[in-house]
Amino acid sequence: MAELARASRAAVFASVRDQVAAGIDVANNGEQGRESFVLYLRDRLTGLGDETRRRPFADVEAYPEFKADLQASFLGKETASMTAHLPAAIGDVSYIGDAAMAAECAEFAEALAASPAPDAFLAAPSPGIVASVVQNRHYDTEEAYLAALSRALAHEYRAILEAGFTLQLDCPDLALERHGAFQDRPLRDFQAFCERVVTAINAAIAELPRERIRLHVCWGNYEAPHDQDVPFADIWPIIRQARVGAFVLPFAGPRHAHEHGLFRDMPLADDQYLVAGVIDTLTNVVEHPEVVAERLERIAASIGGAQRLMAGTDCGFDTSAGRGRVARDVVWAKLRTMRDGARLASERLR
Repeated sequence: MAELARASRAAVFASVRDQVAAGIDVANNGEQGRESFVLYLRDRLTGLGDETRRRPFADVEAYPEFKADLQASFLGKETASMTAHLPAAIGDVSYIGDAAMAAECAEFAEALAASPAPDAFLAAPSPGIVASVVQNRHYDTEEAYLAALSRALAHEYRAILEAGFTLQLDCPDLALERHGAFQDRPLRDFQAFCERVVTAINAAIAELPRERIRLHVCWGNYEAPHDQDVPFADIWPIIRQARVGAFVLPFAGPRHAHEHGLFRDMPLADDQYLVAGVIDTLTNVVEHPEVVAERLERIAASIGGAQRLMAGTDCGFDTSAGRGRVARDVVWAKLRTMRDGARLASERLR
């Protein structure tokens, strides 16, 4: 454990240093000490045990040749699985990770002291994605399970804000689960799930400063056809009810690059901003700065100006240990081109 802690600390310091060197204005710790953006909670929550697995995603199952190639790409690699060998909720869920969260925040603060950035955020998963990955075998209803997760995760949300960081709620469930757990069910069932999750999120952050919280939604950070993704128009009316100050949404990937136009009809609130994904995190193609700038200009037109727009990546480059497909040196090149493209867009949109 001591060796793992030393490696994690070194990785956090290196990640922050390299983000700052790449020109990133809002750094994070890369979640370097977590096996995945969700599964690290197995050590911070009570009531977990047994073993479960998730349904395969519909778009992967629809293409057998692609599925075989995808599976082959992970042979011989040590990875954290988000579909198999998962824990279940078998007892009362409560939070016991205060010391671990405090240590994570303190380590990040030290890394930022060594490599200062203008701003910083830490991520924590939503009750909905935890409920999707850690299946319920204990609570009588989904609402009761989500409520318990909301109360537990509120500890983590509050700790991040009290440490002085922006809180990013990672909520892929609000799009991903349509072609996951809800792939054989009516759209309305999935939308009702989203409504329950947003209710649970709002309960968890009810007493926290809205302007320092942002919410990330994506359709799954994996390279696949994604042709069974739910349209943004079917979920945005629900997602926008979250009591947050910003949304982090992916508009670089070819499946959803056009959907920012929806903001013309259903805009952000006057005090909200958008972190727009303009870098694809699933390919080793390094975007041209002009491409990044054009994407930002189009999105600015959709939201009514650049004053509330920030450039971002579609998602993390590796949300579970060992699963990423973008080479490390390409990651930094992509972030540098995001910096350069954002500068171009800023000059043009003044």
